Amino acid sequence: MTILGGFGGGGRGAGAAGAPPAKSGGAIAYVTERDFEQEVLRSELPVLMEFTADWCQPCKAIAPEVEAFARENAGKVKVVKVDIDKSPVIAQQLRIQSVPTFMVVAEGRIQDGVVGAIRKKKMQEMVEPFLPRAAGALKPAEMAQLLTGGAIVPIDTRDAAAFGRAHLPRAVNMPIESIETRLAELHMLPGQPVVYCRGGDKTKELSEKLTAQGMPVAFLEGGMLGWEAEGLPVER
Repeated sequence: MTILGGFGGGGRGAGAAGAPPAKSGGAIAYVTERDFEQEVLRSELPVLMEFTADWCQPCKAIAPEVEAFARENAGKVKVVKVDIDKSPVIAQQLRIQSVPTFMVVAEGRIQDGVVGAIRKKKMQEMVEPFLPRAAGALKPAEMAQLLTGGAIVPIDTRDAAAFGRAHLPRAVNMPIESIETRLAELHMLPGQPVVYCRGGDKTKELSEKLTAQGMPVAFLEGGMLGWEAEGLPVER
C-alpha cells in the first residue's frame, strides 16, 4: 500500500536551536514533535522515516535491516524513527494507522510511503529518486533506452575473461588499464561511449578523472551488477 501526501511546515518548529534527535538503542535517531520540522522537513538530505512503537514486534524484527540501510547510506540519506505513542500529533496529522509505516521526505514534502515491514531493497527504491546524481552517471534503465536507440556504445572495462562470460549488448571491451591510452579510439566509435565495470565504482572514478582532463565520458551507475539487478539483457 502506498501513501502520498504533504505535510506543511507551518507553526513554530524547533528551529536551529532545537535539541538533536534522541538516539534509539541502535543507530537510528528518534524525532518528536519538538524537532520534526528541523530534523525532517528542513533536512538537506532525503529522509526515510519509520513510524514505530515499543510494542510493535514486526518493527523489532526489521530493526537490523533498517540499521543496515542507514549505515550503507550514511551521508546520503537521513534515517529516523517516530514513536507513534510518544509523538501522537505527528502520527495523527500523517494519518498513521498501523506500524511499521515508512515515509520518504524530500524537499520539505512527503514524497512516498509504504505500510508494513519492508526490506533494504525496497527502502533503497523509495529514496533512489531523491539521491544526488554523480556527474555523467546513467542509471541502467536510462542506458538501456539509449542503447536501444543506438545513441551510445557500452565500453566494458573489465578483463577479457569477465567480458567473455557476460557483457552488455553491443559492448566493446577496453580494460580499464588501457582506456587512457585509447581515448582517440574511444571517441571514434559509432555512438557516445559509456564506460562500465563490475560495480560502477572504478568507472565512476575514471569518468571523474577524464572529465577533469576535459574529456568527459559517461558511466553506468551500479555497473554490471546494477544492470543485471534490473533484469536487463546481457550477451554471453
